[in-house]
Amino acid sequence: MIGVVGAGRMGLPMVRRLAEAGHQVCVVGRSDETRLALAGEPAEVVHEIARVGDGADTVLVCVRTDEQVRRVCLGSGLLGAMPAGSTLVVHTTGSPGTAEAIQDQAAPRGIGVVDAPVSGGPPDVAAGRITLYVGGAQDTVARIRPVLRAYGDPVLHVGPLGAGQRVKLVNNTVFAAHIGLLAHAARLGRELGLDEPLLLDALTHGSASSRALGGAVRRGAVAAFARSTREFLGKDLDVVRTVAGELGADLGALAPALDALTDLLAPSGTG
Repeated sequence: MIGVVGAGRMGLPMVRRLAEAGHQVCVVGRSDETRLALAGEPAEVVHEIARVGDGADTVLVCVRTDEQVRRVCLGSGLLGAMPAGSTLVVHTTGSPGTAEAIQDQAAPRGIGVVDAPVSGGPPDVAAGRITLYVGGAQDTVARIRPVLRAYGDPVLHVGPLGAGQRVKLVNNTVFAAHIGLLAHAARLGRELGLDEPLLLDALTHGSASSRALGGAVRRGAVAAFARSTREFLGKDLDVVRTVAGELGADLGALAPALDALTDLLAPSGTG
């Protein structure tokens, strides 16, 4: 059985993909809103977090914040309900220290832990092509790879526990910096008398092209694209700065680009 904690915009399509792959799925639905969203889904719905761990081979945690991961994994009785030999997978982007704290409590119980933050969005999960950066012991990752492959491709084992979060930290930093650099590029274009939508579209055909640029083209402006991603990108920026500080990492030349994106995300930002 696969347990799922966090049936939101990312977790819900995971539940569907797992069920379609033939897995028995048990998912937490503690609010009326969540239970309504899960109505008709091919999964058992329980009200208590610990219940998804009872008899589960694997439990996936896909909540919004690192603080929520700590509450779910360290303060809800989940680990106590999971059997020896099972595996806990943390999909939420956060601190490598959180995964390590969970492992400290899980290891004496014979429970494996991997961190597997994702890159992509709900359509990627639904299509089975979400990118997973997986950190953990080789045998643990090999054991759960068939589960992860139900919705993830590629499933990249990037190192020991915590390495997944570190790779995602770098990924998020580069993506956010791309948007910040595009803000400066759009400013330069305006100073040169160029129309921003035409400039952005033209750049997609040259060596300046990137995923961030493609998003800006679809929105017609860098600022509009940045604001459309505020819900998750603002959180990711906070994670980048917090975790980099915790690990003593230097953002270097990336820092000014991140500052430019922060300005775009501010309510008064006009790009």
